[in-house]
Amino acid sequence: MKEIQLKYGCNPNQKPSRIYMNNGKDLPLTVLNGRPGYINFLDALNSWQLVKELKKATGIPCAASFKHVSPTSAALGLKLSDTLKKVCFVDDIEGLDDSPLACAYARARGTDRMSSYGDFVALSDECDLTTARLIKREVSDGVIAPSYTDEALDLLKQKKKGNYNIIQIDPDYHCDPLETKMVYGITFEQGHNDFVISEELLNNIVTKNKELPEEAKRDLIVALITLKYTQSNSVAYSYDGHAIGVGAGQQSRIHCTRLAGSKADTWFLRQHKKVMNLPFRNDISRAVRDNVIDGYINKNEEDVTTEGIWQKYFTERPEPLNEEEIREYLSDIKGVSLASDAFFPFGDNIERAHRSGVSYVAEPGGSVRDDDVIETCDRYDMVMCFTGMRLFHH
Repeated sequence: MKEIQLKYGCNPNQKPSRIYMNNGKDLPLTVLNGRPGYINFLDALNSWQLVKELKKATGIPCAASFKHVSPTSAALGLKLSDTLKKVCFVDDIEGLDDSPLACAYARARGTDRMSSYGDFVALSDECDLTTARLIKREVSDGVIAPSYTDEALDLLKQKKKGNYNIIQIDPDYHCDPLETKMVYGITFEQGHNDFVISEELLNNIVTKNKELPEEAKRDLIVALITLKYTQSNSVAYSYDGHAIGVGAGQQSRIHCTRLAGSKADTWFLRQHKKVMNLPFRNDISRAVRDNVIDGYINKNEEDVTTEGIWQKYFTERPEPLNEEEIREYLSDIKGVSLASDAFFPFGDNIERAHRSGVSYVAEPGGSVRDDDVIETCDRYDMVMCFTGMRLFHH
């Protein structure tokens, strides 16, 4: 197939719309089910590049959850502890430990469930039945993978009343070295970002503390590859093989660091015993439950523990999670990794990162205030690597 006609572009008024190959060749993908739209394909192709590269860098099956051309999370297929299974709401899935790919998606989807609502899923390996079962029960727009087992494909085709978007991509496809895009009638051309992210990128340690364990190297690689496909400015916190907080598309880097840090804090606080034992009503949907958990932790739009509100969600009134409990719980968090797609211009980013348990940092370096940033890292005994490579993505 050389082109696919789309219903419309980013918005319903943007017609006509299609995807096609400029060189006249066949598209390297096949739509097996559904009718993906313009943004669906943007998510699919960006997320596929992420998981393909992450799998190549680590040798571990991986998955990504994408929304509006940025990842909510990307994760390696490492087994989940019983606590993580409960936090990710996958403790009822049989055979989860036998499917690294399912473990990867459980982590990716379970990290920032509010942002992942209606996600596009990318899988590095053939979609098996266990992974399909996880996807089947989530609110999701579509999935891209190199292949699907017959059982997995049959199950996914039942999703969204038979309209779930399922894309199969040629895993051996490589794009041309030059890529173009058009803005306001003007064509831009640049070389495709084929920079390889590997552990060698972490050799230039500029802090007094030079101890960078293998787990931290792995987590920094996860964060850096995630950033390579995240709308800039961006930073990513990672821990235990997956990105636990992504701050995307902010004009100020400190705002990226704060946004991603708050997501990382929420991820950890979801493992607090009060959160894990919230007495939800049986008739609460998964999406409402996720919103309530976020409200319980962050106290945003409504206090879900107050009279007249808690009855909508719980069988009994839960005790609030107070600020002192939050500070005490987060103060014990250590070993988190943080990466940035460009240099940190001020030490305030490191101050904020420290509050979320960051011990390891990777950034390009090159700021006139590098000394200040390094000094701030040294104050907290952090390890920081200068990668020398910017990872802007637009």
